[in-house]
Formats: sequence, C-alpha cells, structure tokens
Amino acid sequence: MLRTLVGVTRLLIIQPDASDPLSRLGDWLTGAGAELDVRLPPGQELPTSLDGYAGVVCLGGGMGALDDAEHPWLADVRKLLSAAAAAGLPTLGVCLGAQLLATATGGQVAVGEDGPEVGPGLVSKKDAAWTDPLFADLPLMPDVMQFHNDVIKRLPAGAELLASAPRYQNQAFRLNRCVYGIQFHIETTPDVVLAWAESEPEMAELTRPGALEPEKLTAVHADIEETWRPFASRFVHLAAGELDAAAERQHRLPMA
Repeated sequence: MLRTLVGVTRLLIIQPDASDPLSRLGDWLTGAGAELDVRLPPGQELPTSLDGYAGVVCLGGGMGALDDAEHPWLADVRKLLSAAAAAGLPTLGVCLGAQLLATATGGQVAVGEDGPEVGPGLVSKKDAAWTDPLFADLPLMPDVMQFHNDVIKRLPAGAELLASAPRYQNQAFRLNRCVYGIQFHIETTPDVVLAWAESEPEMAELTRPGALEPEKLTAVHADIEETWRPFASRFVHLAAGELDAAAERQHRLPMA
C-alpha cells in the first residue's frame, strides 16, 4: 500500500456529520505537514480503497455507530476502518469515529448505562499509555471535551486501554500498534460545543454549572490545544513513517 505521494503525508478524513467539523484538528494536522482529503458522506463519496493514504481520521457525529437504517453509508465507513486496522494503517477515531472503529473490529457499543458524558472533563492515562508513541508525552490527566450518549462497552479483542474515566472506562484504546480510538473530543471549538448544547438542551443540562459558559469553554479549549496539538503532530509523524509504531504487545503467561 502506497503510504505517501511525492513526500506528502496524505490523510483521509471521514466526517460523518456536518455538526462536527475537523475545525482546529485540521490546522494541527496540516501544520505538521499532512495533506487532508476530507469526505462528508453521503454527499461526498468515500473512497473504495485506502491506496495512496498514509492514515485515516474519522470524526464524530450525532448518529449511532450502527444506525445503518438511517445512514446506510456507515457500513462503508466501518469497512474502511476495518481495512485500515487490518493493514496497520495509522488511524484515529474520535468519539463516534472511535465507536465505529470499535464495532468494525469486534468491539461493542451501547447506550451508556450511567447517562451521557457532557462538557469539559479529564481522562486518566493507563499503564500502556506511558510507552505509547502518541500518548506517552501526555500529562497524567489530560483535558478533554465530552459529548456523547453511546459508549464503547467492550474493546476489540487484543486492544490495549490507554485512558479511562470514572463513569466509563474505555476512553482511549490502541489496536494493531497504530490504530487509535478516543471516546472524547479534541477537535472542537467553543462555538461548536455551544451549537451542540443548543441542539441537545437535555444533554447540556447535565454539565456542571457554568461549564458551558463561553469564557469557560475558551479556557478549556486553550488547555486542550496545549495538550492535544502535539498529539496530532505525532500522529502525522507516525503516518509519515517518521515515528515508530507501538511495540508488539507482550503476551505473558500467568505465574504458577
């Protein structure tokens, strides 16, 4: 599979929903040297193969990962994510993108039993994250933005948990050395989050008082950028072959 074209790190960006644009994550990726091919289905057709792409990013959206009846093109998204995982192509799924990735590779997604996660929050790195090429340099508890009803209930077989949170454990995972899913958002802007809150007032009411005030959102997004912009840059370097993928998982026998 051709990973780069004339020295350009070309990434396929799948945007399932107009309400969750690439926003500043796109700036971070292009700033690190990537060329982006953004597809917003169904109006923009998805490629039939991943030839010519160095990596894949799949963003979030308001639909469920298995809502094929209303959004039949989701099956094609899962097929591409499954192909990327099988080929060991650097991949990043964000929120719905992570759920699509999980279901495409044998995991399970369901409505969160303890209700939605909404608003600014923290996740905690797990042991595997400290030696991961993308997660190792993150702080112990990085800032994130949450806005979801569904959760990754079961990780795909062989996946390693990279970050967790008190309400829902499976916040970030890695599969096949370079395929990543993050349940939270890093790409948002204050305006995007405020638009979500306006369209989903019942979810917005679940946040802490003042958490969705413009000043608070501006401050939180500054913290998110400080942490996750370098992460996005490392993803580009991984896709370009300039950063080694994670080491093979060591399978240890139980002690007698």
